[in-house]
Amino acid sequence: MTGMLSVGEARSRIVAAVEQPTHVEVIPVIEAATRVLAEPIIATRTQPPFAASAMDGYAVRAEDLAIGSRLTLAGESAAGRGFHNALLPNQAVRIFTGAPVPQGADTILIQENATIEMGLVYPTHTETKGRYVRAAGTDFTTGQAFFGAGYRLRPKDMALAASLGPATVKVHRKPRIAVLATGDELVNPGEVPGPDQIIAANHLSIVAMCEKHGAEARFLGIAADTLPALASAISAAQRWQADVLVTMGGASVGDHDLVQQALVIAGMDLDFWRIAMRPGKPLMFGALGSMKVLGLPGNPASSVVCAHIFLNSLIAALLGRSDARSDTTQTGRLGATLAANDQREDYLRATLSVSEDGVCVLTPLSQQDSALTRVLAMADALVIRPPHAPAASVGDRCRFFLLD
Repeated sequence: MTGMLSVGEARSRIVAAVEQPTHVEVIPVIEAATRVLAEPIIATRTQPPFAASAMDGYAVRAEDLAIGSRLTLAGESAAGRGFHNALLPNQAVRIFTGAPVPQGADTILIQENATIEMGLVYPTHTETKGRYVRAAGTDFTTGQAFFGAGYRLRPKDMALAASLGPATVKVHRKPRIAVLATGDELVNPGEVPGPDQIIAANHLSIVAMCEKHGAEARFLGIAADTLPALASAISAAQRWQADVLVTMGGASVGDHDLVQQALVIAGMDLDFWRIAMRPGKPLMFGALGSMKVLGLPGNPASSVVCAHIFLNSLIAALLGRSDARSDTTQTGRLGATLAANDQREDYLRATLSVSEDGVCVLTPLSQQDSALTRVLAMADALVIRPPHAPAASVGDRCRFFLLD
């Protein structure tokens, strides 16, 4: 449509506007979960640092094992308290999982395959050499690099990150996202709306989304539909040194849509403000000095959908994430018929189920009004319909991405 950007072009311009990620800071490794690394983590030690037993049993020499043989019990090796003498021929050392394998031993005879009498070990089975022994360095060795710059540490990564040995890691500072609701019709949650008012709620989703994706968010409150009120809120974001100011509502050009005007008066360099998408047509993006400005639509579904597509990408770019420009969509099958689409890219709120053969089935909800918070909460995913897409049937392939 004339004067409107495609979703892909708008997203590319938003990501490209980030010239460099946030600065690097050093934090304790124990605090690094969900943070984005500025450089790889280098192993400062070898794991395991010694040959270790994978089972409870007896450390032995494989050549001494034979049905009917007997081995002298020479001692014990436990985790954190090893047996430090060399194992002699026809000896065995009682050993536990994770304990160091004594010098001279090359195999673990598991306890189920031995009987003990009067300090003697009688094998009831033989074992191949090296059985149940974890060699030193099986996990990693000193100097190995893991993860990488731009990688966001997941909870499951933390065991490895800490085991590598560093006390600290280098990460990108969390971007500061200032979130501003606008409109005379809004009151804060917990307040009683007047006869012509509603409860401001979109900011709760946006703030939670920012924090989930690695940013620090601050809600600036609700600004009235006046230029002085908006100017005061913009100044508050600048004083906080926000990396991004996210506004909700008022980004269009109606008589009461003053957000864009207030920002331009403050010095914003406007990049664009209309997108060929549904919901979310009146999306604004620009820069006010070093602070990026993302103006989201006011309707709940429009606000959340646009935040998923554009704000999450902006946060990823500010963090230097390696996947900032990645396509996060997936492929599934439709669970309902759809009419032909018009000239705007459509993002349909849908439920997700998995068929017996493991295929994701997306069923768009019957109501798609962008003002309906109930429908948004029911949705698991967004089905993406390209501009001018033909009518689609149940079982047709579709693209989608999951909602937080």
